Amino acid sequence: MVIARIRSLISHPFMPAVFFFSGVTFDSFTLTQIDSLLDDLILLGYLALVGLLIVLTFRAERIEARQVEAGAGGVGLAGRLRPYYPMAIHFFLGSLFSAQSIFYLKSASWSTTGLFLVVLVALLLANEFLLERVYSLRLLACLYALVCFSFITFFLPVVTGLMNTAVFLIGAGLSAGIAVGLVHLVHRGTEGWSRRDVWWHGAPAVLLVSVLVGFYFLNWIPPVPLSMKRGGVYHQVAREDGGYRLTFEQGAWYQVWKRSDDLFHGEGPAYCFTAVYAPVRLHGTIYHRWQHRQSNGDFAQTDRIGMTISGGREGGFRGYTVKQRLAPGDWRVDVETADGRIIGRIGFRVEPQEGARPALESVTD
Repeated sequence: MVIARIRSLISHPFMPAVFFFSGVTFDSFTLTQIDSLLDDLILLGYLALVGLLIVLTFRAERIEARQVEAGAGGVGLAGRLRPYYPMAIHFFLGSLFSAQSIFYLKSASWSTTGLFLVVLVALLLANEFLLERVYSLRLLACLYALVCFSFITFFLPVVTGLMNTAVFLIGAGLSAGIAVGLVHLVHRGTEGWSRRDVWWHGAPAVLLVSVLVGFYFLNWIPPVPLSMKRGGVYHQVAREDGGYRLTFEQGAWYQVWKRSDDLFHGEGPAYCFTAVYAPVRLHGTIYHRWQHRQSNGDFAQTDRIGMTISGGREGGFRGYTVKQRLAPGDWRVDVETADGRIIGRIGFRVEPQEGARPALESVTD
């Protein structure tokens, strides 16, 4: 009686949503840093379990079909458990989605790389809420390639300390190969299978990874595992007792949140201060690209200044660049990698100073 009620509850139409959000909630309480060994092992375990469940789901389906054709009396343990496999897939994909969306959101600049995050969310939400209608090996192979790609993209730089095009392409190739290998395991040993069947079901996953590689070269992939913790423009930045004193124009009495010069009065100099998180083993160069809006509405680069960063600090590697003279108008500073992938963007406006110099205040970072 109790088992029948549990089965009835699990089969209810709203259960995919429950499993999806339970995975998201569970992951939000268990994950900490992108380079945490424990967190990465948890995600790696999720990937292995999802792959195993996909293989079991479709192999059990084939085994059950053969037994029915042969008139066998039972379907075996794999066949009896098959109705529960999709629910487990929902849970673990939900957990992978939540972790990856959190990590990529930290590195995404909505003006450029936000599209990838939108695609990631859209595909995985479609999996959670439409899987029962379009349940197929090709779809699951594509989604598995996607989550593998999203994981390997940040995992390889974390373990190698390298972040460049070669490492990215190796990760993309591994993702496509794993997805095709998954399809191969589903078909292997079944009656009448061939390599053509493997490629028929695995080709969409390879195509999806190829599209994501195109996203990379268009600079639409967030530069994980780097993420900008904070940043702003200031009248002065000074090193003080192991930290930084950041000086900016005092805001109105109600602007209790003000911590930088979104509106900068005067010609400068102006200081752009940023804190960029990087894993412990990752070392490299990031750039501040200063840009001024022209009369045609486009931003034009005025300076591109590099800083060597080292990872490991939880609050991010701190540094700043200086622009000596600022023309009035709209400005922005893109914080980017050596190959031009945007980690974050700081926008501000410059207006001429009229009358007395504005009152200044400071905070320490």
